[in-house]
Amino acid sequence: MRLSISKSKNSTSLYVIKSTYENGIHSSKVVESLGTVEELNKKLDGRDPIEWAKEYIAKLNEKEKLNKREVLVKYSPVKIIDKGQQRLFNGGYLFLQKIYHELKLDKMCWAIAKKYNFSYDLNSILSRLVYARVIYPSSKLSTYQLSSRFMEQPSFDLHQIYRALEIIAKEADSIQASLYSNSLAVSKRNTRVLYYDCTNYFFEIEQESGIKQYGYSKEHRPNPIVQMGLFMDGDGVPLAVYIGKGNTNEQLTLKPLEKKILSDFNCSKFIVCTDAGLASNSNRQFNNQGERAFITTQSIKKLKKHLKEWALSPEGWHLPDDSSIYSLDKIDEKKDLEKIFYKERWIVEDGLEQKLIVSFSLKYQNYQRKVRNAQIERARKVLDTNLGKLKKVNQNDYKRFIKKTSITPEGEVASKAVYEIDNSVIQKEEAFDGFYAVCTNLDGDTAALLTVNRRRWRIEECFRIMKSEFRARPVYLSRDDRITAHFITCFIALVVYRLLEKKLGEQYTCSEIVQGLRDMNFYEVKGEGFVPTYMRTDFTDSLHDAFGFRTDYQILTMRQMKNIFKATKS
Repeated sequence: MRLSISKSKNSTSLYVIKSTYENGIHSSKVVESLGTVEELNKKLDGRDPIEWAKEYIAKLNEKEKLNKREVLVKYSPVKIIDKGQQRLFNGGYLFLQKIYHELKLDKMCWAIAKKYNFSYDLNSILSRLVYARVIYPSSKLSTYQLSSRFMEQPSFDLHQIYRALEIIAKEADSIQASLYSNSLAVSKRNTRVLYYDCTNYFFEIEQESGIKQYGYSKEHRPNPIVQMGLFMDGDGVPLAVYIGKGNTNEQLTLKPLEKKILSDFNCSKFIVCTDAGLASNSNRQFNNQGERAFITTQSIKKLKKHLKEWALSPEGWHLPDDSSIYSLDKIDEKKDLEKIFYKERWIVEDGLEQKLIVSFSLKYQNYQRKVRNAQIERARKVLDTNLGKLKKVNQNDYKRFIKKTSITPEGEVASKAVYEIDNSVIQKEEAFDGFYAVCTNLDGDTAALLTVNRRRWRIEECFRIMKSEFRARPVYLSRDDRITAHFITCFIALVVYRLLEKKLGEQYTCSEIVQGLRDMNFYEVKGEGFVPTYMRTDFTDSLHDAFGFRTDYQILTMRQMKNIFKATKS
């Protein structure tokens, strides 16, 4: 800031002015009017107004260096704002940007650009795809448009996004390997236990092609789908992802991705934890080699007869750290509600020796019966309707409790079908209430093994976050490479989000975090800085404490904001 002296016929006025630089144009603006020389002579008791003004401005400059200068901004109630000028910007992405650069994704982008020798800014594209997937999830066109809402403007064109997707797809394996390797410096990775599961994503099309194939849809939609297999570490942070054809048997997806982890991630000693749908004998045998092991859900209904009878028998149950033997017929409904009983034995299935662990919980039994009773009640309500078109969709459909009888007791063809609740189905299902089984080749503490298996819910949460908060579906891309790149960017966004979650101590829900980042908007005061328009909360305080910089001052000067930009990229 400096002194400006304006002389007219009748007076000499003093102003504090400041140099500005906007859109490549150097200019200046009046920061403060100090008054005329005549007015200042009366106030200063003989002091030279010019010298006083210079001293005053020197103090302002010193305060500005220390970020203590108060900013005065004038607004006119009769002056119309400039047309087409953006005034509100999002700053929540800065916290994602800090993790993005800690993962060295920017350097990875520069290395890829050098390899393929293209001129567009891959780092700017990938970073905006990641930030927008968390804060403004939308199509690639909308992402391009919404990127201008971030404080730092994008440096790419729309067509370059699609060109970048092709490169991202080609480098999918190396991106995942680099992401894992670089994440070790950001957060300790618990790779002693790896969780694996599959899901699929639908397309708003009717014709299948490429990896978009008709298969079993998790949402029961009649659309082509693609398959996603995901490995997650023991702390809930994604490790590796597989994208394949929608008609692929999910059991066949585990070994290829696991082999990639073995070769590219320098991981060889781990326990793979899966659900029953991925627990083929081939997969179990594969993880019975080297220093690997498995824990997998086991369907009690599919056990051999003698094992099923043993599993459901009320005798021979234990509690953790208790040598006593319990009978389920004698446990107390109130006293033992929270307890988990278990029994175990070694079995040999298809040449593989493994431990079968069965647990029983009264609380889980009550939950299953509550869910079933609600389904039965639903089935009763439709008994009086036209049931001719009712069709059972899956094994958990409430219509499985409705029985159709089309013959008489004498075996003759009935003229009319009779619908009723099938009590035999209810009784068969009730026999398994409260029971849960896993198989493993580990000979460790049973309670610890069950605890490891119970953490599988976090990989289901990963899929829910991608499908709900990140809106990874439906997919509107058509080319296989661009589809693959879309899910790779979703995967990177999920890794960044999970690491952010860990930095915050895992004390906030996904919706609280995403909405909190989305709400962190700033109003730009041209030439001065940015004014936060969001509400300061416990969440924003936690963000600032975890990342070591603050954005909740009454105004952040341009100097302060530039320092924050620099801090998030270091």
